[in-house]
Amino acid sequence: MLPFGHQSQISMNINYTTAAEAVKLIQSGDRVFIHGSAATPQVLLKALAENSEHLRQVELTAVSTLGQLDIARPEFKERFYFNSLFVSENIRACVNGDNGEYIPIFLSEISRLFEKGILTIDVALIHISPPDKHGFCSLGTSVDVAKSAVKHAKKIIAQVNPNMPRTHGDGFIHVSKLDAMVEAHDTLPQINYGARISETDRIIGRKVAELVEDRSTLQMGIGAIPDAVLQSLGHCKDLGVHTEMFSDGVIDLVKQGVITNAYKKKHRGKVVSAFAIGTDKLYHFIDDNPSFGFLEADYVNDTRVIRANPKVVAINSAIEIDLTGQVCADSIGTYQYSGVGGQMDFIRGASLSEGGKPIITLASATKKGESKIVPFLKPGAGVVSTRAHVHYVVTEYGIANLYGKNLHQRALALLNIAHPNNREMLEQEIIKRFGSRQFAVQ
Repeated sequence: MLPFGHQSQISMNINYTTAAEAVKLIQSGDRVFIHGSAATPQVLLKALAENSEHLRQVELTAVSTLGQLDIARPEFKERFYFNSLFVSENIRACVNGDNGEYIPIFLSEISRLFEKGILTIDVALIHISPPDKHGFCSLGTSVDVAKSAVKHAKKIIAQVNPNMPRTHGDGFIHVSKLDAMVEAHDTLPQINYGARISETDRIIGRKVAELVEDRSTLQMGIGAIPDAVLQSLGHCKDLGVHTEMFSDGVIDLVKQGVITNAYKKKHRGKVVSAFAIGTDKLYHFIDDNPSFGFLEADYVNDTRVIRANPKVVAINSAIEIDLTGQVCADSIGTYQYSGVGGQMDFIRGASLSEGGKPIITLASATKKGESKIVPFLKPGAGVVSTRAHVHYVVTEYGIANLYGKNLHQRALALLNIAHPNNREMLEQEIIKRFGSRQFAVQ
């Protein structure tokens, strides 16, 4: 018995090859797209590293990847170069060193780079489910921009894995489109964000939950805080989900009947997402489950689509925020930590939704006690969400609504939710910037 009921592949005459043979399709100077997140094709990437002696200046591009990447080690820098659309932990050293670069772009627009030939894809490395009786495989946990990359790639190498769930939506590809197929039996990455929740995250989660009304449509970013929010939503009724990604935290609310998707305007009755990262609990639940729709990110993250749903609550995080509301979420000064992703897509979409609430969450201070609410962003820091887009900001010390407030009022509102140990410093900075006049914060 194969995992996820993929027995149908047994009756098909499929020509598989070895990973070592498959990666011979990659030539020096090629641009290679890597399927991302839980679908990172580790078997193919390992084979590529082991059979790369003849390669030079192969450009690798991806949104996010999980797991160890041998090709990111310093000894491979003459062979491989990362030109990344998001910066995952496993390639930060490359991107912040001399073997990589970062392309700042909204997740909703990445597919256009492939479609318009701004980033032509020579080879796509993907991780898919086995073919069904009609010869169709699924991109599984990550449809996002992978569907577009596959469509526009000159060659496609597929890692075929019975552990990859067959998801419904946009992510189907026929075996006839594949240039090489490699059998794999990898266990998908296991990430339990719920197990990472700190007490601070839990407090923030409860405060965010206070803003969520019945029949809201949820979007969650990556990390522990979104799962902390989900754990605090048991009192809600008829929630919907339209999000770029989700994790295990959604599953319990679906089983409890809290998430029904009954009042969404788009894809009523379905959880809509571009990708998912979690544990086997999640991967088994989404397998062949028609109540989940995995769609392309250029659609999921389209502001026009997002705003069509009622009461969109967008929950995203920040590395730091200045006293006027500028949000840095992708870098620590000039050090590239992650990427723009879909934060702005959903912050804007939620603000335009009828009854919507765009929310930025962050702990008030770092583990070293440094304030994350700062007078000025660090030199070189990237502004992911502008101060004109930011509405709600939530820390463990409260909720600040910046919408409609002037710069001085915003500063005072953020002062009130800063860590107590840092409030005197921030107050002095506010006086220095705005003088001693006081405005009531509504």
